[in-house]
Amino acid sequence: QVQLVESGGGLVQAGGSLRLSCAASGSAFSINRVGWYRQAPGKQREKVAGFTGGGNTNYADSVKGRFTISRDNAKNIVYLQMNSLEPEDTAVYYCNCVNMYGRNYWGQGTQVTVSS
Repeated sequence: QVQLVESGGGLVQAGGSLRLSCAASGSAFSINRVGWYRQAPGKQREKVAGFTGGGNTNYADSVKGRFTISRDNAKNIVYLQMNSLEPEDTAVYYCNCVNMYGRNYWGQGTQVTVSS
């Protein structure tokens, strides 16, 4: 079992920045891939950024150049640095991981609201 807890969301003006954190506990050693997703009201959940099993990063086109995913392996924390935020980035952001057995885990989500 893996537990994921997100933090760092909040209200920010357009052009501002936020850093989200995702702390993993439990069988964190079994994590193969990890990423950030978001879901805006009335829209499907979409992947924002992630680490592949090989350690490479990937980003949605809409956030490239503005968001950066990083991790602290010693602390089992994954970060999402979000700069130049836009009202369209408003959503609930979720941390996701897939363990070595292919099982998905989700955090409870953290709200990000960007005002214009």
